[in-house]
Amino acid sequence: MIAAVRALPRTVWLLAAISLVNDAASDMIYPLVPIYLASVLMAGPKALGLIEGIAEAMSSVLKLFAGVLADRSRRAREWVIAGYGIAGIARPLIGLATSWLGVFACRFADRIGKGLRSAPRDALISLSVEPHQRGLAFGFHRSMDNFGAVIGPLVAALLLAIGFEMRTVFLLAIVPALAVLVLAWKVPEPEREPLPAKQPIRWTFAGLPPAFRRYLVVLGLFTLGNSSNMFLLLRANELGADATRTTLMWALYSFVAALLSTPLSALSDRFGRARTLAVAWFAYALAYLAIGFLPSADWALWLAFAGYGVVTASLEGTEKALVADLVPRERSGTAFGWYNLVAGVLLLPASLLFGWLWATLSPGIAFAFGAACAALASLLLRFWVMRAG
Repeated sequence: MIAAVRALPRTVWLLAAISLVNDAASDMIYPLVPIYLASVLMAGPKALGLIEGIAEAMSSVLKLFAGVLADRSRRAREWVIAGYGIAGIARPLIGLATSWLGVFACRFADRIGKGLRSAPRDALISLSVEPHQRGLAFGFHRSMDNFGAVIGPLVAALLLAIGFEMRTVFLLAIVPALAVLVLAWKVPEPEREPLPAKQPIRWTFAGLPPAFRRYLVVLGLFTLGNSSNMFLLLRANELGADATRTTLMWALYSFVAALLSTPLSALSDRFGRARTLAVAWFAYALAYLAIGFLPSADWALWLAFAGYGVVTASLEGTEKALVADLVPRERSGTAFGWYNLVAGVLLLPASLLFGWLWATLSPGIAFAFGAACAALASLLLRFWVMRAG
């Protein structure tokens, strides 16, 4: 495994390093946002659902836009630089917000940056490796991303412990964001054959295989029950965990995901993408049920967050590797754009519905709904998506 990772090309290593530093900046802030909204700005789960849903939906539309145009121009690097730059500037400004609308504006700009970079970045990874390396490459990238998500909360917890206010922690996230821009300028552009003259821009499914379209349908079902992870943090806080413990639980989740993303995603290179992903989605359903029905923030909640990290590690890289398997090379940017569009646009109804179920019925019902969607998606992926034809 170590030798295989070391053999990955320079592009994958650079993008992994960028994700490591970028997520350290992002996750200094991310676990504190729901607490900041609830305790400082006096906004509840409905406001959180609205903020996250709209921001992620806009991000997803831009992922398709950027992916298609990256295929068209045969240039992906510029989209990556712009996306990381916008997000890096927007995130720290949450520390200056005086209402939930200010937080919404910052999260919206942050997600715009993510929308511009995600599909071109995934296409760069796909174009840089051989087919038998895809699970490993995407898993390694997600592993570094999650290691950044370990570092960020630990830094935030340390700053809070020594007396910094949450607003100051937000503002300090500008430091790693600047390092990300330096690394992004070093990413090379892979060689690709030029498009024929006057080739029209294709925004549709034209040229994309039927199995990929079925995959998007099932992915949409899974996403409908996969609300923002901020609800997990809000759940921990509701069960009695303070800001420091909630941040450390998020760090534990991220550490487990980081440690296991590479080996678990690489399993799909050996045992098949659909089989591996179907098991991961079913395990996701079990993890959601556990978190939704725990009675208190004791050792079991720590264990549930660790289990959720295992689940995340097994599905993140595998989902993207399956996209690369199902589509022709020249449409990789467009395919990742559609993948991210479906996964993101449905976060708006998913987050709004989750927030409504939480506030109107109970957190347990909200998490049970998410579990049901994941379990059904697992079955459909295994027995419908990968059928012949």
